[in-house]
Order: sequence, then structure tokens, then C-alpha cells
Amino acid sequence: MIRSLSSSGAEHLGAAYNLRMRAATILAGVCLGASLAGCATGGDPMQASIDALLRDYDGDGPGASVLVARDGEPVVRRSYGYADLEGHVRAAPRSNYRLASVTKQFTAAAVLLLAEDGRLELDDPLRRWLPSLPAATAPITLRHLLTHTSGLVDYEDLMAPEATTQVHDSDVLGLLETQDRLYFAPGSDYRYSNSGYALLALVVGKASGKNFATFLRERIFLPLGMTHTVAYEDGNSTVSDRAYGYSFEDGAWRRTDQSSTSAVLGDGGIYSSIDDLAKWDAALYDDRLLDAASRELAFAVHTKTDEPDVDGYGYGWRVHGDMLWHSGETIGFRNVIVRWPQRRLTVIVLTNRNDPEPYATARAIGRLYLDAKPPK
Repeated sequence: MIRSLSSSGAEHLGAAYNLRMRAATILAGVCLGASLAGCATGGDPMQASIDALLRDYDGDGPGASVLVARDGEPVVRRSYGYADLEGHVRAAPRSNYRLASVTKQFTAAAVLLLAEDGRLELDDPLRRWLPSLPAATAPITLRHLLTHTSGLVDYEDLMAPEATTQVHDSDVLGLLETQDRLYFAPGSDYRYSNSGYALLALVVGKASGKNFATFLRERIFLPLGMTHTVAYEDGNSTVSDRAYGYSFEDGAWRRTDQSSTSAVLGDGGIYSSIDDLAKWDAALYDDRLLDAASRELAFAVHTKTDEPDVDGYGYGWRVHGDMLWHSGETIGFRNVIVRWPQRRLTVIVLTNRNDPEPYATARAIGRLYLDAKPPK
């Protein structure tokens, strides 16, 4: 039996089906919205249609940034609303949002880079790198962590409900050291696991001899020119052009930028912008970062799921037909990256508000391009 996402996880994918239905409704209104936006801006019809889809973000509230890339090159870089309500700073393509679980594709890439280096193997037992884990975890391999098939207990469920002190990846290890049990035998089932990706960050540190944030900066961000992207560590790093997270409560937007789990890096701690993520997307088409074999592993279905719009899970990527995607949801942020590699098309939507989830909107934007007739 395949288990879907636990209720304690940051990803609320049970809503994906409803959002998919919502996308059809959104698109139904695009023609009217596009004509109005086109008259107002004088832009091309595609841009006007995107503006219509994002109209709810374009105002005095928290905003969104949207990237459309074709063949690894941006064709739309657009922002709406505000990155910082208190500072009256509007969102821009350079605004850095907390990616939440979109981070997982970077964590997986770090593991694959170390495998290419010969510093680790994907079938290494987890306890080779983290021997303090209890005996029940002995059968778990790094591959199980990458594919959410480890059976590890959700660390969020082990935290005190009233906890306000932030936990880090090392604290996740400490919590799991107390649990000599698993949800299921490793490799026998699927359960989305933030615990697994927090531990992968620690494995990257052990295998590389550098902390996770430094490894990402030196091996991924700087080589790709993602100079403003950071695995954020309070007191050790800063986020330039930072977008702050907000939630709509009691009729007003309230800053809800951090929670007790926001300092865990491996499962969701990266901040980035659509400008930097355009460089990440381009690198996924060739060997400038990962070799072809590693990319094939990352994008392949390794385990089936029963989640909506997810045929299977790769390494940090959800796979649905010819589409690769991942959402990222945490307090005050809702994000998504959707790629159609065979069509050389990518849509990224980053938002600094608690609602709505942008998956349906990103799919709708993608269909504008996928369904467009080629020029004569």
C-alpha cells in the first residue's frame, strides 16, 4: 500500500486536485482578462494573459514573481505585489523567497554531485554516515531517503506542539535518535519525508567535509552564477532583496515569516529568486552541473505514489507524464516549479503569502505556451 503525505508535512498536496479544477476556471477568464490587460499595458497577448492569471497578487498585499523560460532562456520575468509590506518594498525578479520544499531538488543534486565525485554511493547505508541512529534504521540507504521510501518517523511529530525555538538539521538527527522504529520497512512503501532530506543535508556535510550551506554555495550556486541564492542560516548568512512571508488573518495580512522548523536546511531552507532559478533551470539541460547519468536518475520515477498529479517520485522531483515539478509550502510562502523538458518549457511561481497554492496557476501559464500555435 502506498501512503500519501502525512498530515504533519509542509506539503498539503491533497488540495492539488481542487487546484487542478481551479485552473480550468482560471483559464476560462483569461480571454477577457487578456484583452483588458493588453489594452492597459500595450504588451503582447501572452504577457497580458499571464497578468490576468496573476491579478490577485497585483495590489497592496504580498506578491509573487513569475518566470517563464524556453530553451533555458527567460521569456517572461514578472513580479506583482509586495515583497515587504512593512518596508513598502515591491516584489521584483531579484526578490528572494524561501523556497521551502523546492529546496529538495538542490539537496538531491548535492548528493548526486558527491556520488559523481566518488565520495559516497547512493546505496550506502544511512548509518555509515550517521551511526548514532538507532538499530531500526540499519536497512535504510541514501537512495531510500531521496525517494521518500525510508519509513523514517516525521520529525515534526516529535516536536512539542508549543515549541517556538527553531530546530536545525542536527536537531532532527537528535529527535530521530530517540525513535527505534519506522513507519514501514525501507523500500516497501512511500511516505513523503522531511526527515529524510534533513538527514541528507547532514550526509552531504559528512561526505564533503563542509557544512551543507557551504557545499551548496561552492558547488552549485556560485558555479551557476546564482550569486544571491543562499541556504539561510540566521547569524551566519543574509538574504538580499528578501521577500517576507505573510498570512491573511482576521481580515489583514500579518507577517508569518518563520516557524520552529524554518531553520532546517535540507528539507526547505534555501532562499532564491526567479532570476537565479532561471540559471538553475538552464543547467538542468546539459552537463554544466550534473552529468547525463545523474540527471537521468534525478528525473526518473523511482517509486509510485497515490498523490494527485504525481505518477512517481524521482530525486527531489515529482514526475507526472512528461512534466517534472515540485511545490514548496511553508508558513507565509507558497511556491512551485513546473518543467516540461521535452518541450523545453519551465514555469516558476514564487509567492510570499499563505494562500493560494500556485500549482494550478503555473499549469495554466504553461498551457498558454504549450497550446500556442507555432508562428507561420
